[in-house]
Amino acid sequence: MKFTIEQIKAEHRKVKSGADFPAYIQAIKKLGVSNYTVYVTDGNTQYFDTDSETRQTGKKYDHLTISENLDLERFKTRLKLHQKGGTDYLTFCNDCAETGVKGWKMDLNAMTCTYFDTEGNDILIEQIPG
Repeated sequence: MKFTIEQIKAEHRKVKSGADFPAYIQAIKKLGVSNYTVYVTDGNTQYFDTDSETRQTGKKYDHLTISENLDLERFKTRLKLHQKGGTDYLTFCNDCAETGVKGWKMDLNAMTCTYFDTEGNDILIEQIPG
């Protein structure tokens, strides 16, 4: 395993808003992270390296209930606000839960972020700014 959760947390502490996100992605990519999945229900994040070895953060906050009703348009609006620095991480996670987004998968090789619903369906794929 090339990286530790502590190294990732140190990089994540530098992120104050969605606007800081591209620098964070580049930093953890340098640590050896190839992809990761964030689960909105409790913030647990599973990181993978190039050998598909994995590390998990565990629960980061109290349980959020994910809405069964996907509201993709509202989610896109809240996502844009977050990406511009208009909301903090926990607010964004609450927005995800309220709009039916269960989590997201980051592919640091393809530089994509794929959001998924409670059924595991991909609902939105975005290019990660480099």
